[in-house]
Amino acid sequence: MNRRAALGARAENRALAWLKSRGLSFVASNFYCRYGELDLIMDDSGTLVVVEVRSRSNNRFLSPELSVDHRKRSNIIHSTEYFLQQHPQYADNAVRFDVIALTGDTAGDIRWIRDAFTVD
Repeated sequence: MNRRAALGARAENRALAWLKSRGLSFVASNFYCRYGELDLIMDDSGTLVVVEVRSRSNNRFLSPELSVDHRKRSNIIHSTEYFLQQHPQYADNAVRFDVIALTGDTAGDIRWIRDAFTVD
């Protein structure tokens, strides 16, 4: 595993533990399809929460949450649609798109942006 992948995996593990400590339940992680990857999929009292995890060593040029641009949001939405087709047991759940933004090392700042974007 290269350095960037290892950092990403650590960020996702930290985000997962952090979300679980706030009462969300784990559904899936690293769901890959032709549209892209869903980092974390969680359950929040019956709402399926698709979480994009972004990390940066600092905010000097661009904060992690601002790096989720229109193209990335579109890929996440299409990947979620595909996930729901593959897992029909979640088809009737409400869906929410959140972003977990981490800045600094693994002990750094975490920001949870609920409803970071919606399906247009």
